[in-house]
Amino acid sequence: MARKVKEHIKITARDKALIVRLLRENFRKHALLYLGAMISMLFIAASTSASAWVMKDVVEATLRGHDFQMILFIAGAVAVIFITKGFSSFFQSFFLTRAGNSIVSEQQRKIYARLMQQGVGFYQKNASSDLLLRVTQNANSARSIIDTVVTTFVRDLFSVSGLLLVMLVQNFRLTIVALMLGPVAFLGVRIILQRVRGLMAKELSSLADIIKVMQETTIGIRVIKAFSLEDRMQQRMNKAITDVQRRANSIATLEAATGPVMETLAGLAIATVIVFSGYMASQQKGVEAQLMAFITALLLAYEPAKRLANVRVKIESGMIGVRMMFELIDVPLSLQESKNAEPLACPRGVIRFNNVGFAYIDDRYVLKNINLTFPAGKMTALVGPSGSGKSTMINLMMRLYDPKEGFIDIDGQDIKNVTFQSLRDHLSYVGQDTFLFEGSVYDNIAMGRAGATEEEVRAAAVSANAHEFIEKLPQGYQTNVGDNGGNLSGGQKQRLSIARAMLRNSKILILDEATSALDAQSEALIRDALDRLTKGRTTIVIAHRLSTIANADKIVVMKEGDIWEEGTEEELLAIDDGLYRELYELQFQNSRQALENMS
Repeated sequence: MARKVKEHIKITARDKALIVRLLRENFRKHALLYLGAMISMLFIAASTSASAWVMKDVVEATLRGHDFQMILFIAGAVAVIFITKGFSSFFQSFFLTRAGNSIVSEQQRKIYARLMQQGVGFYQKNASSDLLLRVTQNANSARSIIDTVVTTFVRDLFSVSGLLLVMLVQNFRLTIVALMLGPVAFLGVRIILQRVRGLMAKELSSLADIIKVMQETTIGIRVIKAFSLEDRMQQRMNKAITDVQRRANSIATLEAATGPVMETLAGLAIATVIVFSGYMASQQKGVEAQLMAFITALLLAYEPAKRLANVRVKIESGMIGVRMMFELIDVPLSLQESKNAEPLACPRGVIRFNNVGFAYIDDRYVLKNINLTFPAGKMTALVGPSGSGKSTMINLMMRLYDPKEGFIDIDGQDIKNVTFQSLRDHLSYVGQDTFLFEGSVYDNIAMGRAGATEEEVRAAAVSANAHEFIEKLPQGYQTNVGDNGGNLSGGQKQRLSIARAMLRNSKILILDEATSALDAQSEALIRDALDRLTKGRTTIVIAHRLSTIANADKIVVMKEGDIWEEGTEEELLAIDDGLYRELYELQFQNSRQALENMS
């Protein structure tokens, strides 16, 4: 495990290429902001070097004392130097912050846009907590890397270079002594910080665990309460938080340990230089001012030199997030629109499966050589045991996945050769698990069709038997539905989803268990709304309750990824030992027994 982490945090040739890519993609867009920051840094470096250089004149003017005009001039120069440095620091921070915030925003938009291009299969393979961490945390890593590169190789490098020049000019021999002792201090820091990088990789993983537990808590709170799982969830959260806390403490301890090590070694180096300086002053008169300027330059060089020594550690730590960010951006699209895609023309709405085969994993086919036609303007019901392939057929129709074999066409157009937008414009979907977005009732209905008027939204609600209950809500159509419709009942949520489909007014309608798990009153209202919604549309229905599809124009019975029977209910019930008849008799026998037990 330790070896794996070490390999993960090491700066490889690929990491260097990612840093170049990061700078190329972002630096050019914010060139003016970074140019302003770099100019400010150059002023900071120059004023830092000037503040050391002027110390010679300060000491000389003070010792002489009689040239008061020179003292005033030097005092003014000192004031100008520090004022320049102060304003330069402000502008450096201002420009870097503006550029950094812009980069974070752009990277988050880029990551989310890439996620929106991915197919459903991508989300089934990647945990939502991991994706959330990458969107929120990794973009900040990109900013951190760029800021580190810019500040280190401009401000700190020029500051150290300028101060080193001052030291060389003032006293060459002392400069050699300082340069021999300085690297020892930086070596001690690098040895201690080796462990920090591995801990940071593990801490990032623990943060993902916290997000995952929190997501499961908010989504599954009813199940947690129903099964008294509070203690178990608390234990999981406590473990994740403890892991983050322990690693954060370890990182803080190691980073804090660099302080005394660095200060001790640097202090010894500076003390050695002071001893040599004192010896030189005792042997040679008139060098006091020169030595003061040298020592000042040495002290001022300490902080930027320390940052230069740690730059690789900072970059390596930040690369964990940058690498994860680019992995997400560069992952191949699981579903792509054809380069020559054309808009779907859907005058009738006939759907055909042509020798379609499909497997979610490798060669484990869940659909085998399916040939089926869904007639225009008619209702076709898909029934069969769980796992027979009904939902998969709907997923393929909506092009959430592509067939492994064969193709699907709508009115003669292969859906792989049409644009995603035009395909989805001709489809409406009402599922068993109704999803509502954060926002008002009105907003959720209006999402059915962009640009819909208020009158059209209200008309859709009326047709879906939703207008009456909406008007009774605290703010009517402007009432917030809560997290995934948490402020509404199941029947109310379902009617909003039907209203959304009504507003879309598409040629093809897909109903996936749209009336299951509802009370009798809600089901009656929804069934009435669905009767209006399905009229004149190509309708595909998945249903486990066979009573809901008695009037379907065609019923397709599926089992083990294949079509076993198709026809009207009357035709299917007439087949001796038929699968539909078996399902029908079993279901209605259970219903009769349930009624008898109730009576």
